[in-house]
Amino acid sequence: MDPVEPILDTETRRRRRRSLFRHRRVPVRMLVPNFFTLLGLCAGLTSIRMGIEGRYDLALAAIVFAACLDGIDGRIARLLKASSRFGAELDSLADFVNFGVAPAFLIFTWGHGDFKSGGWICVMIFALASALRLARFNAALEDEKPKWQSNFFVGMPTPAAAIAVLLPVYISQLGFEEIKAPWALSAVLIYTLFLAFMMVSTIPTYSGKLLGERVGREWVLPIFVIAVGLVAMLFTYPYQTLTALTLGYLAFIPVSWRNFRERCGEQDEANAEAEAAGMVPASVTGVEASASSEPKTSGTGRIFTLRPPQEPPK
Repeated sequence: MDPVEPILDTETRRRRRRSLFRHRRVPVRMLVPNFFTLLGLCAGLTSIRMGIEGRYDLALAAIVFAACLDGIDGRIARLLKASSRFGAELDSLADFVNFGVAPAFLIFTWGHGDFKSGGWICVMIFALASALRLARFNAALEDEKPKWQSNFFVGMPTPAAAIAVLLPVYISQLGFEEIKAPWALSAVLIYTLFLAFMMVSTIPTYSGKLLGERVGREWVLPIFVIAVGLVAMLFTYPYQTLTALTLGYLAFIPVSWRNFRERCGEQDEANAEAEAAGMVPASVTGVEASASSEPKTSGTGRIFTLRPPQEPPK
């Protein structure tokens, strides 16, 4: 019998017994982030309806609106100190509907439906990849890792994949009807499968989480101007703006990958110097240095710690 299995069973039972909220009376501020999450979920469900009816402009607007709400509900929860297990689970379910199911329905009704079963299999793979991506993200929340790795996602996040997979629809709305030619739709199928692979891959992509912690004083006003200009462009020239943002994001993925590898190399060198000096590397903070008998991983790997079962009181 695997000696790790009893520890995993004990940890699983402990988490299942843990209540969603710590107190009987929940503060109102704990509900605010969930309202934004539910509003985004309503937008995703509305997008499915608009896509079935062929109203692609409203369907696209609903998905973009859901992506904007998804980007602020987590930050609102941290600002209000209203993070909860319930909110995290609700956010994951909303993300699957908004950025897995809704884009799959929209791209299927737009062009993949011409391939019938082949197109349905393609969009189904995309939706399943988004579910697997979210499950892996939730499972890795408690992993021990350096702080700088919080600035990177493992694989493409589901909101970015949902916006990127609709690139053919943006091009079609710009008046390029050649995108609906049979050979072009075949390329769109491959493009959809490529984004599904990107979601379940381990290719690092920028998350921008650390950018929201501190901003230089000289960047405050330029950031306001850029944000207002981006919103104005999105309302005035929506399809041109979404096309440019999507292409820019896809082109930036190799840059983030190279930056991640460089940071990993720097961390390996720092760990090697710390070990040579007889110090505990920063990447294993929280792990006892006496556990030298356990297998070590490289600087790029993750260290998983298991909480031993608590002994019953005597």
